[in-house]
Amino acid sequence: MCALGGGIAIQHRMAFQGEYFIGRYGIKAVEHAPPVKKMLEMGVPIGGGTDATRVASYNPWVSLYWLVAGKTVGGTTLYPETNRLSRMEALRLWTFGQQLVLGEEGKKGMIVPGKLADIAVLSDDYFSVAEEQIKRIESVLTIVDGKVVYGTGDFSKLAPPPLPVSPDWSPAKTYGGYHRSASAASNTSSYSHTHEGHGSPFVLTSSGELWRLGCDCFVF
Repeated sequence: MCALGGGIAIQHRMAFQGEYFIGRYGIKAVEHAPPVKKMLEMGVPIGGGTDATRVASYNPWVSLYWLVAGKTVGGTTLYPETNRLSRMEALRLWTFGQQLVLGEEGKKGMIVPGKLADIAVLSDDYFSVAEEQIKRIESVLTIVDGKVVYGTGDFSKLAPPPLPVSPDWSPAKTYGGYHRSASAASNTSSYSHTHEGHGSPFVLTSSGELWRLGCDCFVF
């Protein structure tokens, strides 16, 4: 969590670090860390965020899964029902809540005339898909400022040429983005990097683990 623009940005670090937190502080301490539901009931302005990519992933659907299911990406339950949000409440933090936190009321966060209306066509229906599938939702078409900036599958022909991957040693250059392809996942691959101030390698495996980080740069 961090204070920003007169509100609170809720970041989903616990989705990735929950098991570590439980081991260090115990399950009782984690049940209300942070007390999102109570904060909303108190009228505290809250916006959803990721803190990407220093601590967590940039993926908003992992955050929405965490808020709704109360679980880590590994499936460990963190929060009781009393500290979980409905799907609409969680989505509201990422839309309406963001305009409050960033001080951008009147510019975005609602589908009304005069406000920004960027569009994402999703791979699944967020409101009806199984809860465990929320974290796997992806955009198949993204439109920003009236222009297509990303497209895949049926929308591939509308997509602009991909931007060069930076830095050029990023795993995204090999694995094609946030999710690895089925062919890449079938193999165990190692990737290491060394740059000044960091020394140890990290390894990307096919065993279901996200990352084994040996340095603190948290590059995704």
